[in-house]
Amino acid sequence: DASGADERVALDEGVLGQETVGAGGIAYGLRTVPVALDLARRIARLAPHAWVINFTNPAGLVTEAMSRQLGDRVIGICDSPVGLGRRIARVLGADPDRAWIDYAGLNHLGWVRGLYVDGRDELPRLLADPKLLDSFEEGRLFGAELLRSLGAIPNEYLHYYYFNREAVRAYQEAEQTRGAFLRDQQEGFYARMREPGTPALATWDRTRAEREATYMAENREVAGAGERAESDLESGGYEQVALALMRAVARNERTSLILNVRNRTALSALDADAVVELPCLVDANGAHPVAVSPLPYHAVGLVTAVKAVERAVLAAAESGSRAAAVQAFALHPLVDSVAVARRLLDRYTEVHPGLAYLDRP
Repeated sequence: DASGADERVALDEGVLGQETVGAGGIAYGLRTVPVALDLARRIARLAPHAWVINFTNPAGLVTEAMSRQLGDRVIGICDSPVGLGRRIARVLGADPDRAWIDYAGLNHLGWVRGLYVDGRDELPRLLADPKLLDSFEEGRLFGAELLRSLGAIPNEYLHYYYFNREAVRAYQEAEQTRGAFLRDQQEGFYARMREPGTPALATWDRTRAEREATYMAENREVAGAGERAESDLESGGYEQVALALMRAVARNERTSLILNVRNRTALSALDADAVVELPCLVDANGAHPVAVSPLPYHAVGLVTAVKAVERAVLAAAESGSRAAAVQAFALHPLVDSVAVARRLLDRYTEVHPGLAYLDRP
């Protein structure tokens, strides 16, 4: 119930406790990064030529932590930007496999800024058509007015930033937190599986479908977006991204994928070692981020602020510094008070005994 505790503690302070965003994401990172660092050190010592594919959330933060030991040989994956790009392509009547998605940002903090088919950017056509925008989830979630003003389609997780006050209120008023829902759902699944004759695959498919259909339900309620349509349920497919990445590296089957990798010089707002989420060309030598046009200032502000938070989490995890952990909470755009940041860390330390390592000045 760690995720549920992350949510409850944050919501009690009036801030977001989502698994990867805001205070909840920081708490999750402070627990996860020390484990990831230890694992990376072991891999570097025992299998220095191995490639590591990271699924673990917070994906960008964990990948950056491991890259300090493994360099470019750790690559983070997320199906969220791939799923978004595929939905946009289908709305525009394009073959998703032929489209180039101009996407840039951090994990769970990025924007589709163009979608190219046969060399032509089709995104302006989408932004100019209210009916098309209302035909897929992100269009309904953010609304045509905001999307046209941004000139881009944000990753769904940016709803927590653009509509933070409303999202926090909706989660505070919900019957249970997302973590509690998933705990109860999983317990129900295992209880059904103990019954003789239960069809395993069909039961799991129903469980997974319910999980996907209810994801970010509070955000959709805030936006008046209604229930998720079947076309919105298609993800980018973690397994598909992972297998495509494995084939490209192991067999030199060159491909392009949106991945979490070290920036090098691709995104001008961040330094070379910052892990970013960008289109990459992948081959036997790994993932090579494609240089993208500079982010607009509104995006630079969010990306650099959240990267500063991630760096503070890494500093805390590596040094055990309580001050660095407080800084991580205090710097986040969705935490509005240093006093709240201190209380968050105190409370998270109470409910997560593993955070007792944060005992240095």
